[in-house]
Amino acid sequence: MTTTDHKTIGYLYIITSFVWFSLSGVEALLIRAELFAPGMQILQTKEQYNQLFTMHGTIMLLLFATPLFAGFANVIMPLQIGAPDVAFPRLNALAYYFYLFGGIIVGLGIFTPQGSAGFGWTAYPPLANVSFSPSIGGDLWVFGLALAGFGTILGSVNFVTTIICMRVPGMTMWRMPIFTWNTLITSILVLMAFPVLAAALFALGADRRFGAHIFDPENGGAIMWQHLF
Repeated sequence: MTTTDHKTIGYLYIITSFVWFSLSGVEALLIRAELFAPGMQILQTKEQYNQLFTMHGTIMLLLFATPLFAGFANVIMPLQIGAPDVAFPRLNALAYYFYLFGGIIVGLGIFTPQGSAGFGWTAYPPLANVSFSPSIGGDLWVFGLALAGFGTILGSVNFVTTIICMRVPGMTMWRMPIFTWNTLITSILVLMAFPVLAAALFALGADRRFGAHIFDPENGGAIMWQHLF
């Protein structure tokens, strides 16, 4: 639990992401089984179907695919460039726990009285506003993903710094393996995209909890969310 070894943290990422993948796979099976015939077959309400669909998409993209990349990058990239560890080992561990607890917060929405978020994994306003999705599960979804997103940002900072500053002597940029280049470019793209997504999630949370009116449709907020997301 307190390790800062890059390989161990990478394995934690991979194991955790596949746990989420398994849960999402069960959700996918329930979705397809529910669509086997008209009407409600397995779930009790249509809102439960929306919640299932939302969580399936969220987990597959943001709690499985994205951290799976971080897991393989942690295990493989430092070895390929001859680095003894990543540049910031403690930050690396913190990034994993941000992802872990952010995902748990998202998943805990299912235990709230009205269930988890049911506005779709893209969370388009005004459907994601508190007027149409008042459940606490929606708030947990917003702030849990923001926390997990911070973990992704911190991990990308670590990868970029490690590749730029910790290559073994003689390992020039043009001699790096293709996977290391992939890690570098992907991390740069993450640093361009995820801070914007995190800011959008906090703004959506401010809309839901504090009445900020940032994504009001009357002000073009729905289109702005699409641009930010």
